[in-house]
Amino acid sequence: MTMKKIFFTILAISIFSAAYAQIDRSKMPEPGPAPQIKIGEARSFTLDNGLRVFVVENSKVPRVTYSLVFDYDPVFDKEMAGLTDITGGILRTATANRTKEMIDEEIDFIGASMSVYAGGLYASGLSKYTSTLAELIADVIINARFEEEHFNRVKTQTLSGLMAGKNEPSSVAARVNNVLLYGNNHPYGLNITEKSLENITLESCERFYNTYYKPEITYMAVVGDVKFDEIKKIVENYFGKWERGLVPKHSYPTPMPPKGVRVAVVDRPNAVQSVIRVGYPVDLKPGAEDIISARVMNSILGGGTSRLFNNLRETHGFTYGAYSSLSSGKLVGSFVANTDVRTIATDSAVNEILFEIRRMQNELVPLNELNLFKNEMNGNFALSLEDPQTIANFALNIARYDLPADYYTTYLQRLSAINENDILKAANKYLMPNNVNILVVGNASEIAEGLKRFSSTGKILYFDEDGNEYDPAKKLKAAPEGMNADEVIGAYINAIGGEKNLKGIKDVSISAISEIQGMSLNIDTYLKAPDKYRMEMGSGGTIFSKQIFDGTKGTVTSPMGEQPIEGELLEDLKFQSVMNIELYYDKYNIKRELKGIETVGEKEAYKVEITYPTSKTETQYFDVETGLRIKLISENGVTEIADYREVSKVKFPFSIKQTSGPQSFDMKVLSVKVNSKLKDDLFKVN
Repeated sequence: MTMKKIFFTILAISIFSAAYAQIDRSKMPEPGPAPQIKIGEARSFTLDNGLRVFVVENSKVPRVTYSLVFDYDPVFDKEMAGLTDITGGILRTATANRTKEMIDEEIDFIGASMSVYAGGLYASGLSKYTSTLAELIADVIINARFEEEHFNRVKTQTLSGLMAGKNEPSSVAARVNNVLLYGNNHPYGLNITEKSLENITLESCERFYNTYYKPEITYMAVVGDVKFDEIKKIVENYFGKWERGLVPKHSYPTPMPPKGVRVAVVDRPNAVQSVIRVGYPVDLKPGAEDIISARVMNSILGGGTSRLFNNLRETHGFTYGAYSSLSSGKLVGSFVANTDVRTIATDSAVNEILFEIRRMQNELVPLNELNLFKNEMNGNFALSLEDPQTIANFALNIARYDLPADYYTTYLQRLSAINENDILKAANKYLMPNNVNILVVGNASEIAEGLKRFSSTGKILYFDEDGNEYDPAKKLKAAPEGMNADEVIGAYINAIGGEKNLKGIKDVSISAISEIQGMSLNIDTYLKAPDKYRMEMGSGGTIFSKQIFDGTKGTVTSPMGEQPIEGELLEDLKFQSVMNIELYYDKYNIKRELKGIETVGEKEAYKVEITYPTSKTETQYFDVETGLRIKLISENGVTEIADYREVSKVKFPFSIKQTSGPQSFDMKVLSVKVNSKLKDDLFKVN
């Protein structure tokens, strides 16, 4: 290096050092002024029939997307709750010109996709098929044909999803929370039930379609490698003959927050954790003057790695996550804080949620914390602009909610202008810790007493999975005087064949079949007295998984390989493997307690709580009339048992429905073999 280079290097270092010395690194740099951004143009036109169309030209990728929004008012039809969803599910199944198979084939042929739901349609494909895709969409929406076959399929799928959701605590919380927020006389608080599904007919779906699917309340966005003039001709050609109709308007009273704090519980007797929702309705409309400051406020409280998250997870270790949402709506919005915690931490978690809500109202948010969340929202907004669909959505929102034309171009300026006092003002306007619904889905016997302190009345309200309130004292009737758990278990043993016949069983082989996601599944179970067990699951001669217990050790085999079963799982398996364990409850120190009589479906059943030495519990229900076990609830889910048939003087259930979380499947037993002299090698564990 020459002396000249050394000189310039030293000079550069000196200048940098002098500049660095003048910067106070303890202070965050002041943000510069937010610009008024330029958003891509969405050009629009309106057909004579009222259909409003927005077009965003983007030639970066040779694709086109169509989005349709059917903007009818929410419909309240309590006796047929689910009608809108069923109707939306039937659309695309057939038209006056095409069968479902023809629609599927044509969409596949052009490499496109199309999904239709109650509130709209979304379709995407190559831009060279822009006209073809538009013609298909128009046929599906304008010329829909309703067929019994597809109606029954959609209805069955909806029922299956409903039943699975009733056994998923988060789904139950969502259903009941809707009732608490909006009431059961508001469309937002209306839940689909088995009874309401029964009331829905093919004719009612056709009637709904003919009434509400009209062009004058429909918005269309076309985005992609297209030209405005060409799209206008295509849309006019295929959608111009779509006939107007007098679409009914509906109005409803605005739901209000509760007067005081209302505490509600959905009892899940065997739950090991609690699902918590703290919320109330909010009068927050799209485009409200303070909506941005309200959303920044909520982000600080419960968006991502926020105060709720840091408090409940990082500080207290109650949960893996805690969040809140503040939503706007054309009719009404809502605030909901949510988390899932261990049962023992339920009331403590609720207390911390309310603490953080009140802290937002009582303290100014530090500037560095405020800027952190503003910067995150700034970045998310900028990132969203990379998707042309965002520009179309902006145009749709401006039209649907009558927003100012510059609503989105000035968004970053308005976001930048928000200060600590704006956040405090929003918190005191939209957060209502003294007027909330506290909903907990969990084990009522362990959480109810701790939750009473939050209730303004000191009482707990109880709701079932559909959001119907009930009195727990009336739900569970007292058992006849002198009746106890052992007598119920004894009646069950006699009902299925008696102690002598049960002890005469040395081994059992059960072959069953089920269906999961359209795939047929074989389930083969083998038991050998006193405590050997083997279960195989597979399809088409291929075994996917296998579980074996030899009386001492256990293994599970899956596509990931073979693994030993250890710890609590092994202890649980020891009890599951005992042949007719009801005969040996005393031997294995298994406690049982008769809780009373409860209605299961249309039957009265004895409710018996079983507690294992591992402290695990399960609730079993026995038909009062027949003595047969008809239901079992454990932390693993719900099992419904039916269709008992006699094999070798002992009755076995031939219909078993199991639900665990969002998954639900029915098992149909094909055959039961008793005392077929199973070899010990079948239960060998390596």
